[in-house]
Amino acid sequence: MPSITRDQVRVPADVPAGARETYIDSYMAATRGSGRLMLFACDQKIEHLNDDFYGQGIDTADAEPEHLFKIGSQGVCGVLAGQRGLVSHYAADYPEINYLVKMNSKTSLVPTSQEDPYSPQLYSIDTVLDLRDNGVNVVGIGYTIYIGSEYEASMMTEASQLIADAHANGMLVVLWIYPRGKAVAAEKDAHLIAGAAGLACCLGADFVKVNPPKGTDAATSAVLLKEACAAAGRTGLVCAGGSTVDASTFLTQLHEQIHVGGAVGNATGRNIHQRSLDEAVRLTKAISAITLADYSVEDALKVFSGEKDFTL
Repeated sequence: MPSITRDQVRVPADVPAGARETYIDSYMAATRGSGRLMLFACDQKIEHLNDDFYGQGIDTADAEPEHLFKIGSQGVCGVLAGQRGLVSHYAADYPEINYLVKMNSKTSLVPTSQEDPYSPQLYSIDTVLDLRDNGVNVVGIGYTIYIGSEYEASMMTEASQLIADAHANGMLVVLWIYPRGKAVAAEKDAHLIAGAAGLACCLGADFVKVNPPKGTDAATSAVLLKEACAAAGRTGLVCAGGSTVDASTFLTQLHEQIHVGGAVGNATGRNIHQRSLDEAVRLTKAISAITLADYSVEDALKVFSGEKDFTL
């Protein structure tokens, strides 16, 4: 089982001395002492509106936002990521969850063919600190950048300042970075995704969430991911989970992303929350068994099926 001690946490140089211990607390909590990140992405209610939460193939429990928090509470996750308002509605009832507040979001109603994507900041860092001061276990913030958009400079500027502000207050930052816009011909090109990962490092992010690259006849997605993981440097790279697939396929992909590609975790939303509570909880445990404890795919599937339990 991978594990790190507090003195092994690399604290960025922009974290002031007075916030150093808080940053280490945040890092250890978010990675469950492993140095790897299991991020439960719950920000799609703005991004995809209700498409991801209601309809064919989606469990009826997912229609209610509290489903997300029940999963986060009963399952095994590093952090639950969601917008400030969503977190503020439910966090008092689920104080045991580690939260990451998503600082920007946009809907998917305006297509890229109509206008390049722009996701501006929704609120200030002070409102997140107020949540933390009110007892919510906020360990970090998140922000999405669409590189290739004509608005990329504005998003990079906002993200850069948020990273400085978060580090000044001992919090982590996860950047969602996706190549997207009329200038982008192939959003899942491995070389372009590696560029996104390097950008995250240059902005000072602690982790970056990217889409896994599209495999080719010459190399699998996991092999192609190596370029991005190298480009990310000391910014830990995790892959988005994408649309829901069967558990065996998902867990196999995750295992390869970590052990072949070099990823340091995962950021999964739909593959978890579109299932019933019981199944979703078991899948968080199976994902965490691979991410946080180096289980094989076979053993993780036993966790998912209920043949064996997994706790930290």
